Amino acid sequence: MPDLESDLNNSNTLKEGAAFIDCAVTTLPSLPGVYRMINDKGVVLYVGKANNLKKRVYSYTQVHKLTNRLQRMVSETRNLEIVTTHTETEALLLESNLIKKLQPRYNILLKDDKSFPYILLTKDHAFSRIFKHRGPQDVAGDYFGPFASILAVDETILTLQRVFQLRNCQDTYFANRTRPCLQYHIKRCTAPCVGLISKDDYDENLKQAQNFLLGKTDWVQRQLALKMNEASEQLNFEKAVTYRDRIRLLTQIQSRQCINISALENGDVISLVQMGGKACVQIFFFRHGRNLGTESFMLSHSNEQNNEAVMAAFVNQFYRERPPAPVVLLSHSPEEFELITKALKLQHGQITKWEVPKLGLKKELIDHALSNAKGNLERLHAENASIKKVFHDLVDIFYLSKVPERIEIYDNSHIQGTDAYGVMVVANQEGFDKKSYRKFAIKNAHNKADDYAMMREVMRRRFSHQEEWLLPDLLLIDGGQGHLSSVLEVMREMNVDIPVAGIAKGVDRNAGKETFYMSEKEPFSLSGNSSVLHFLQRLRDEAHRFAIGTHRAKRQKKIKQSLLDEISGIGPSRKKKLLQHFGSAQHVAKAGLTDLQLVEGVSKSIAMKIYQHFHDR
Repeated sequence: MPDLESDLNNSNTLKEGAAFIDCAVTTLPSLPGVYRMINDKGVVLYVGKANNLKKRVYSYTQVHKLTNRLQRMVSETRNLEIVTTHTETEALLLESNLIKKLQPRYNILLKDDKSFPYILLTKDHAFSRIFKHRGPQDVAGDYFGPFASILAVDETILTLQRVFQLRNCQDTYFANRTRPCLQYHIKRCTAPCVGLISKDDYDENLKQAQNFLLGKTDWVQRQLALKMNEASEQLNFEKAVTYRDRIRLLTQIQSRQCINISALENGDVISLVQMGGKACVQIFFFRHGRNLGTESFMLSHSNEQNNEAVMAAFVNQFYRERPPAPVVLLSHSPEEFELITKALKLQHGQITKWEVPKLGLKKELIDHALSNAKGNLERLHAENASIKKVFHDLVDIFYLSKVPERIEIYDNSHIQGTDAYGVMVVANQEGFDKKSYRKFAIKNAHNKADDYAMMREVMRRRFSHQEEWLLPDLLLIDGGQGHLSSVLEVMREMNVDIPVAGIAKGVDRNAGKETFYMSEKEPFSLSGNSSVLHFLQRLRDEAHRFAIGTHRAKRQKKIKQSLLDEISGIGPSRKKKLLQHFGSAQHVAKAGLTDLQLVEGVSKSIAMKIYQHFHDR
């Protein structure tokens, strides 16, 4: 009987949603634009684009033609908002921006849409610096990438340092050196900071590094061979050995290339696999004839969608903020392919060749990416099956009334009360939900050196958000009986009834000897080889990692703050010139008025302000 009642309720809400949409359609224009389906709480459920808004939105009233996912969306819809555009192309661009911003629950969503790292060779210094860069490309220099991971960038930078010995230190560190640092002694830098290499020779190394990054490894090897022979003829055998070692390193690097990329000089290879209601996209980056690594992406809400629709959603969202490569190979032709490519060309102002290869070397690249995507999905399904079993086992262990859907884990971090933070980590049956993580900077000064008081403050602030944040089915605390009592005290104050457990390490603080504390229950432990224990350890360790990382980030920010930040009227540009001239903020503080005025952009009045700041105290 309850199932019949549930079906009737669902049927009624579906009719109500369809009736609302049917009524709203009468006021819609027959123009291109974007529409947003919204529920009774003001939450955007779905964002779509249309060449004709009236016709497109009307199609949602034909509920028998909709997938289950869209029927659920219609049943929740109680409001509708539209934005008209001049063309369908503009509508597509607006749609992708809104999906990225709003993350509607019924759209196909690209998870972990992160920015990719690049290698940057700077141009704002006489001796170029090499380092990894992520984010806006607003620093003067040459950018090489994107690389699939920080690991791939670090590996390449290490290679460049070993072969070409370019500096990676910051400009202020460079300006303040009086003798070579460790990088010179382990042969990863030529110590231009203390004049152990001429500007011309350093620029020659820089040119070779640039050509290596551009894929001209053979040219670089020929140049090194010529210099090796030249050094040998001049009987400079030590220098000849240096060039020989560089050639050997480059040869080793070339031999590691395991994918045949002769068919693709600069391009992205994108393959999609759907299996068991999940979708995985694997992408390989090739630039200048070199494989810069691979990355996989899981797409949510993709079930009930064909491969063409999922590929369209991925391409549209992935290339929203980053330009596509000159050539992009796809395993499936996206829906509205022509419209998407037209929109991306308009957005990025460049021409890209899009291909869905069926034969040859390019098809081999697609198949290789498909194999990787399939392997990732198989591992994900195996892991999910294991996690689901663990979630079911939690019911008996922690006396829960149902299988938990959301678990929250809390931890604190501080050093003798300084930079005190509490954190909330969230997990569900799909893993860690990092978008739901929260940081709590401890505000009450009396709480900062008291772990129990910190936990009480964190709990009060967390449960003040009961309306905005979902409540957990199980709440875990990194701590013992004292921490548990502090949490229970706040929960009684705020009338919150949720199962809570404290996780305390054993006397020797060894993993595997944890003790669990619950209200009105005897403390207990789990078997050292228990899969549930291993899962709970992962949760506890993730909370600890997030807490320590948050605390360190705050501490590093304070350390990096310059003494010059305290002086009004000293902006980033002037601050940079002062540091480049004197080498450090401490040297600026000791400088006289005349010395300060020698810096470009520092007038007599500014110099007086700086001098008085450090001396009139």
